[in-house]
Amino acid sequence: MRGRLIQKSILGIFFLLTTISISTAHAQAKSVNGVTLPTISLGFTSTQKPDEVVNVIKIIVLLTVLTLAPAILIMMTSFTRLVVVLAFLRQALGTQQMPPNQLIVGLALFLTLFIMAPFLNDINKNALQPYMKGTISQDVAADETMKPLRRFMFAQTRPNDLTLFLKMSHVDQPKTRADVPSLVLIPAFVISELKTAFEIGFIIYLPFLIIDMVVASVLMAMGMMMVPPIVVSLPFKIMVFVLVDGWQLIVGSLVKSFG
Repeated sequence: MRGRLIQKSILGIFFLLTTISISTAHAQAKSVNGVTLPTISLGFTSTQKPDEVVNVIKIIVLLTVLTLAPAILIMMTSFTRLVVVLAFLRQALGTQQMPPNQLIVGLALFLTLFIMAPFLNDINKNALQPYMKGTISQDVAADETMKPLRRFMFAQTRPNDLTLFLKMSHVDQPKTRADVPSLVLIPAFVISELKTAFEIGFIIYLPFLIIDMVVASVLMAMGMMMVPPIVVSLPFKIMVFVLVDGWQLIVGSLVKSFG
């Protein structure tokens, strides 16, 4: 559905902003094996229809939203916590670039879609579909889109972080959650997610740190000073992580942390 919407938007841009005229000018086109190539000209045309101008403006706004989509995905969903924790896990294992960054980001992205699925369904039901049918205006659709996202962010934001940004913004003390501006809620949500991710990362680091310390102590006792402890401890850390089914524990705990 979304892929078709993007394709229609791209096609609309070319049809609204450019005029394609194909002519078979045999005198000007070069002949290749007896087949003449048509000439293609692109250009802008003036219009006297206000509806066409409005459609162009809507498409520009849509492209702007698509450009900001990565920032929206990172700042207003579970993506921040997931990608930070997975990066901590890789550092704790000491596997350098394994798993690679593309795999970590991809896994965090699909986990984000899995976690945010109920909220995305609400957005599709209450905002996207009514707007596409023309039953609600663009402003109402934007408000309905923010409601599920705000509900998710409020559930994950610490009161202290929210109070901090409320004080720095110098706004009146809100009486209800609906009175809290989104420009205050979003940064409070982000730093709350970072704090939670660092807490989870610290817990993940502890067992691997113990393995590193034990291996380093054993190597020193054996007089093997020239052998880097990380070379010996890495296989043990991977073995322990596999034996306890680490990926299931980490991913399961991350998903449940948003419950």
